[in-house]
Amino acid sequence: MSLLAWIILFCLVGGVLSVLLASLFMLIPGKQRQRLLPHMVSYAIGALLGAAFLALLPHAVEYPGVGDVHNITFTVLIGVLGFFLLEKMVLWRHCHAHDCEVHGEEDRHRHGEDKARGMMILIGDGMHNLVDGVLIAAAFLTDIHLGIVTSIAVATHEIPQELGDFSILLHSGYSRVKALLFNILASLATVVGGLIAYYSLQDAQVIVPYVLAVAAASFIYIAVADLIPGLHQRTEARVTLQQIILISAGVATIYLAHSTLH
Repeated sequence: MSLLAWIILFCLVGGVLSVLLASLFMLIPGKQRQRLLPHMVSYAIGALLGAAFLALLPHAVEYPGVGDVHNITFTVLIGVLGFFLLEKMVLWRHCHAHDCEVHGEEDRHRHGEDKARGMMILIGDGMHNLVDGVLIAAAFLTDIHLGIVTSIAVATHEIPQELGDFSILLHSGYSRVKALLFNILASLATVVGGLIAYYSLQDAQVIVPYVLAVAAASFIYIAVADLIPGLHQRTEARVTLQQIILISAGVATIYLAHSTLH
């Protein structure tokens, strides 16, 4: 299979397949879904951090032609700050539950009155998916195994994020069919990003390690700033132990996938 085919296939896995899996979770009764969602988020945190620190950053640092490692770590720092600014501008807002602080009860009523707000969610999601596609393609251009691991990490956090998007769209007045259709269309931006990166980065290999560093920054930011704070809402020892176990399982998944594929 050609490298381009690998990129397209795993961009679809990270995008469209995540939407379809999230739509299946929406069929689960609300209370059961709310109980499952924090477990999915905990696992996603581990997968994201594992991919960032065990796969993406080592490959970026060891990439041929990289001179000063500080350039890579500086890129990660700039990436984290950049994602913070994007989120501030509501271009990178990811809510992983329909009753989160950002989309609380009052906000949900506004969504029901104004479908344009739901469209804003889709535009932001499309932009995020476009960047995900670029990151997946850059990983594949470095190493097919790294591309697979990166795609796994993308998929693990996309599923709970898409669940949040579904909930927001439904509260904005969209039907289940339209919410699914629009989410699938937004997820196809992952493939577009992958194609853009494939044709632009092949002749600019010097940029690839820095794209990997940005990918690591993206994963670290989503895990630390977007997902972990939600876990602090439950402080019981039993729940904390479950969270640690699931985060460790996510890290272990990336570690085993990376070591096995190599």
